[in-house]
Amino acid sequence: MCDAREGLLKEKLLLDFEVTSKCTVKTSSKINLSEMNMFKIGEFSKLCRVPASALRYYANIGLVEPDHTDHFTGYRYYSFSQLPRLNRILALKDLGLSLDQIAQLLDESVSPAEIRGMLRMRQAEIQQVLDEEQARLARVGARLIQIEQEGKMPTQEVVLKTIEKQRVIAVRQILPVPSDVGTLLGEAYMAVSSKGIQPIAPPIAIYHDPEFKESNMDTEIALPVGSSVKDDIALDGGRWLKVRELPALPLVASIIHAGDYSTFDQTYAVIGQWIASNGYRIAGSPQEIYLSPPTDAAGAVTEIQFPVEKA
Repeated sequence: MCDAREGLLKEKLLLDFEVTSKCTVKTSSKINLSEMNMFKIGEFSKLCRVPASALRYYANIGLVEPDHTDHFTGYRYYSFSQLPRLNRILALKDLGLSLDQIAQLLDESVSPAEIRGMLRMRQAEIQQVLDEEQARLARVGARLIQIEQEGKMPTQEVVLKTIEKQRVIAVRQILPVPSDVGTLLGEAYMAVSSKGIQPIAPPIAIYHDPEFKESNMDTEIALPVGSSVKDDIALDGGRWLKVRELPALPLVASIIHAGDYSTFDQTYAVIGQWIASNGYRIAGSPQEIYLSPPTDAAGAVTEIQFPVEKA
């Protein structure tokens, strides 16, 4: 009988201990979260107006880690004390800084000089974007004016592009009349062909005079060639086709002329008006790239390029 009573007593004590333990743990957990002003990730997301997915990502990259993570449930908890850091992240993000840059700025070991450098770099990037958009706005305005004047969309388009440096074999001389450009071009082709050289891109005519001239033009004919071409080629009259490198052009205004060369003046007028209307100025010698063989003048295609810079 004593053994039975003793067993019942032990079971009652064990049951009381389990109930008391569960109540104590539950009450303790509730009090701790309340006293520490802890919030689940969803609640904190509403409080700071940052998506929960962003908070999880910030935690994964070590930018803003939870103040507490429940080891049993995996729930993440945040506190009021983390709001200043998060607000600083949002402010820096609003400046367009990347999360990597923000992490560097939040690092207490970063010097004020480094912080100023990063912000000045960002300032320069924003200014570049503004300049590009301002130029685009000017082009839209110029296009509107052109359409209003002509009553239709233009048939020729001017585009801006960058030209890389080119290895060429070239001859430069004074040409009495414009038709001599074709003559000199044919002479250059015959000379390189006799040496077994095949140009790798369409031929180029560069006009070096500081102003437009109808005669006695300072003209250079250049044929793009590969790196294997190293020797100059003699022409008659003591002239030479010389291997050289055409420098890169940071910015050119380019237009395509299709058809007879007799209408070149109209195409030059279009590109000239575009350069002036869009706030640019000529910054080098114009050049013509003969994209198709000029054997059929009516079907010829020529690209006209002017190096330009902002006025």
